[in-house]
Amino acid sequence: MAQKGKKKKASSSDPNERVVTQNRKARHNYAVLDTLECGMVLVGSEVKSLRVGKASLEESYARVRDGEVWLLGCDIQEYVEANRFNHEPKRPRKLLLHRQEIAKFASPATQGGLTLVPLKLYFKEGKAKVLLGLCRGKQKQDKRETLRKNEARREIQQAMRRR
Repeated sequence: MAQKGKKKKASSSDPNERVVTQNRKARHNYAVLDTLECGMVLVGSEVKSLRVGKASLEESYARVRDGEVWLLGCDIQEYVEANRFNHEPKRPRKLLLHRQEIAKFASPATQGGLTLVPLKLYFKEGKAKVLLGLCRGKQKQDKRETLRKNEARREIQQAMRRR
């Protein structure tokens, strides 16, 4: 007999959050120092394309220009049914941050080898959001060290499960 009325829980902790895409390579290539959630300025066809899940954060980054933060290189594919009102897939998109947040979070990215990298693109309470990370690039030896630590942690967990 099938059980009715039971739904699977979302993988994220917040029930009002639906992840569209994640930048998995970012955590491998960068050490994330701080994160900040910010909104995006989008056109209608971009929102519809995001709801279908047609987006990629690979090779995307954020820059501060004229006191505003812009997301560059983010690929949101064209929405098929939008015909002539469609958008450019890799156009620069403005990120919505308060002046204090830009001064505190984004301005250090202009100094000393730090980069603003989008880690996750998601919908929260119907609004498109980007989780932006203030990151420092990892060296090759740092990446190897991280892989060793993860492998050791995995082996310990497997040994604990066997006992």
